[in-house]
Amino acid sequence: MVNEPTPSVPLKGWLQMSLGVLALTLGGLWTLQGLDVVTGSRMSDVRLWAVIGPVVAVAGLVLVVIGVKVRTRSKRKNPID
Repeated sequence: MVNEPTPSVPLKGWLQMSLGVLALTLGGLWTLQGLDVVTGSRMSDVRLWAVIGPVVAVAGLVLVVIGVKVRTRSKRKNPID
């Protein structure tokens, strides 16, 4: 009917996915700066950032995967049909 309320969509998993994408981006940038591909900062050509960057990027990838799993699990529990 016209006046039926629309079912609410749960927004689960978005925080993990957003933080994961941020960590992936920062990890990639830090890796490139540590390898001196991106120059012009204090982090350029400092090998420590070439190690920290991939660790942060992998953690971000894990967060994205967890967020996607939480999101799909909540969609199965609350279909919007």
